Amino acid sequence: MTRSKEHNVGLMLAVFAVLYIFWLLMSACINPLNGHFSPIHIIAGIICAGVVTLLSHDLLITKEGEMTLAKTFRLIAYVPWELWQIFLANFDVAYRVLHPKMPIDPRIIEFDTSLRSDFALTTLANSITLTPGTITIDIDPGKGRFLVHAIAKKPADALLVDKTMINKVAHVYMEEA
Repeated sequence: MTRSKEHNVGLMLAVFAVLYIFWLLMSACINPLNGHFSPIHIIAGIICAGVVTLLSHDLLITKEGEMTLAKTFRLIAYVPWELWQIFLANFDVAYRVLHPKMPIDPRIIEFDTSLRSDFALTTLANSITLTPGTITIDIDPGKGRFLVHAIAKKPADALLVDKTMINKVAHVYMEEA
């Protein structure tokens, strides 16, 4: 099913409105007493929101039936879990670096996932890289294959054995884990 041009224009206007309102809110946060609502700031906001809308509308306006709203809420629910994993991994890396014996055993691991959508693969790659002790080196999107550097066996096993992060990303994007 394809959408009509009027429907796409309406969605683009909605995206523009959300971005512009966000701009105004951020401008008000700079100086909570009176904000920055001079004509130059208002025009800059219109231009920025317009450019971002034109460049990214195809990312934000998806095909019908893709359950974008549900995926967005699931992603929002995923973020606190990922932040907690980053917090825990920071302590693990700090322990390894500060420990007199430096229990570091670097390794490169390779694993396959059933993830195929660009957003799911990107979210997993970014989640791995944001978590201290692991870095995504390469992704083969066709096979869902990841090449990751891990600082030690424990972070590697979290991806190879536990697979919680992979399962959570699969849940967010409604893909089979």
